[in-house]
Amino acid sequence: MTPVEKVLADGFAVIESVVDSSTLDETRARMYAVRESIVKEVGEDRLQRAGELGVLRLMMRFEPFFFRFLEIPEVLSIVDATVSPTAILHLQNGFILPSFLPPGGQRVFQNSYHQDFPRILNGYLASINVLFAIDDFSRENGATWVVPRTQQTPAAPPADIVAADAMPIECPAGSMIVFDSTLWHAAGSNTSGRDRLAINQQFTRSWIKQQIDYVRALGPGLVEAQQPRTKQMLGWYTRVVTSLEEYYQPAEHRLYRKGQG
Repeated sequence: MTPVEKVLADGFAVIESVVDSSTLDETRARMYAVRESIVKEVGEDRLQRAGELGVLRLMMRFEPFFFRFLEIPEVLSIVDATVSPTAILHLQNGFILPSFLPPGGQRVFQNSYHQDFPRILNGYLASINVLFAIDDFSRENGATWVVPRTQQTPAAPPADIVAADAMPIECPAGSMIVFDSTLWHAAGSNTSGRDRLAINQQFTRSWIKQQIDYVRALGPGLVEAQQPRTKQMLGWYTRVVTSLEEYYQPAEHRLYRKGQG
């Protein structure tokens, strides 16, 4: 069964050995650097009030290194085969999940069972997640838990189903976990004594709004410097016009290009 077939059947699939060890080492260092930059810009108090646990948003702005996670061939292959070659990046979030003494720390959205795309469209696959294990994922360090075959279901699975079927996705560092964004899942509890790092990328059909307007947030100069496919994923060709001057442009200069719908 191919990864895409497994996603369609079970809601998720694991592909190992996607990111090499040297890239993983660099990724860890840069994620901690991003965290310092975010705390400096936003402030610890505002981050705590947001009710999030170790989430790093807009990493590419602070460390352009993270653009490379949009260029990985295995990512492009999965995106093309699921949400189409014209899909855009809905979000790229880093996770530095801290360790807590049992039973595992505060209750937040991430470690409650949820869907990343809570919209059921008659079986239409509109969103896919690609989660990178930057560290080994284990039951002890907060591996993501999933309830297999609950994708494309609007109601949360009953407690007895969760108790019987939920499972942690344990895999080595460098693995890529792919799942239908409607799959019910949750972050596990990290009681390992050390942080557990991951990067989550969510891709959607191009007509769905991004969590962050990456073109505006990163700036046109930085976006234009990227590879054509990366520009497209960031939303460069799905921008909304803001004036008649922008609207009445030749096809090759329009902000919203034909074929991106």
